[in-house]
Amino acid sequence: MIIQKSIFLLAGILVLGSCSNNDNTDGGTDPGPTGPPVETGAANTTYQPAFAGQTRAGSIQTTTEIESKIITSGLSAPWGVAYLPDGRLLVTEKAGKIKIVTQAGVISNALTGVPAVNPDSQGGLLGICLDPAFATNRMIYWVFSEVVGGGNITAVAKGRISDDEKAIENATVIYRSNTPNASTLHYGGRVLFDKTGNLFVSIGERSVLETRPLAQSVTSSLGKIVRITTSGQAAPGNPAFTQAGALPELYTIGHRNPQGLAIHPTTGELWQSEHGPRGGDEINRIKAGANYGWPTITYGIEYSGTKIGEGITQQTGMEQPVYYWDPVVSPSGMTFYAGKRVPEWQNNLFIGSLSGMHIVRLAFKDNKVAGEERLLAGEGQRFRDITQGKDEALYAVTDQGRLYKIDKK
Repeated sequence: MIIQKSIFLLAGILVLGSCSNNDNTDGGTDPGPTGPPVETGAANTTYQPAFAGQTRAGSIQTTTEIESKIITSGLSAPWGVAYLPDGRLLVTEKAGKIKIVTQAGVISNALTGVPAVNPDSQGGLLGICLDPAFATNRMIYWVFSEVVGGGNITAVAKGRISDDEKAIENATVIYRSNTPNASTLHYGGRVLFDKTGNLFVSIGERSVLETRPLAQSVTSSLGKIVRITTSGQAAPGNPAFTQAGALPELYTIGHRNPQGLAIHPTTGELWQSEHGPRGGDEINRIKAGANYGWPTITYGIEYSGTKIGEGITQQTGMEQPVYYWDPVVSPSGMTFYAGKRVPEWQNNLFIGSLSGMHIVRLAFKDNKVAGEERLLAGEGQRFRDITQGKDEALYAVTDQGRLYKIDKK
């Protein structure tokens, strides 16, 4: 086992995650006085926020003494992590493997029986979660990129971990996005259970100009959050989109590349992280049936520096992000902290940052960001996913192959 310890007095790290994330949105723990914003770089645009605190919130610092250690550095491009009932971690690797990692850093062989993935570019084996009844049924669910009909899609599969933990039994693809495209970008890729036993799945708009407008089309599942049953059908109680041909599984529309989903521990509301283009990364509080605007409104611009569409940030009938970043941090997997070991983290949101190479901590008051902290910023790692264990520690995986445990010292 590789163990590397870092002691933080002012920087903590915590996150919450697994298939059935916790829920908490209304308010949160008021962090008290804040300092200057943690972001000091120049913005890519002159766009103005819609309300105070929507970007560059004041800085906060964890005062509890926190210890971070590397459980292992031996993973290969891990993408999703879930906490097993016995304290081990279930990890997906982008190339198409699912492995189990012990707290001592021992990595299992890849479980057999996993359907083939297309790992090119941003594709591969992506988010994963456990069935709420995993202790008895051993069922897991995961998202992956798949080649179908000459194009690539985002797909969802389920299967049972065998008793000997060597295989996924009866692996079945339960859902496929309906608009194949040759693009190997923007698959989205997170999955988690809601409180009714149905699944939320985030699906990207695949990035290219020909598919980008489909984020606004209710006949395509691209650029959406969908809500499905464990058999892959539209879940009961989904919002009704009235336009002709609307897909019954749609929950929200107008997303770019949503790589994070988490449920608030106290309110049960769904929150989401989303990659913007050049500027305009977002944190959204998800409302059933709502339109989150992409590509009609955005706080970002094209990578070339030109405006996107009409270059507007607000439009009637489209939701504003709770928070956005410019320049980007590339937010990926995320979780709310629902533990008691670090009281100042209660109901805070922890988000893996890829290009920013840190873990974001956001504190809330009245569903608005009241403070921001950057944790593990000195590790030089692209943090891909983060979850909270039943032991109340945070566990995070990085593109470079590390699995971290972050806990009160």
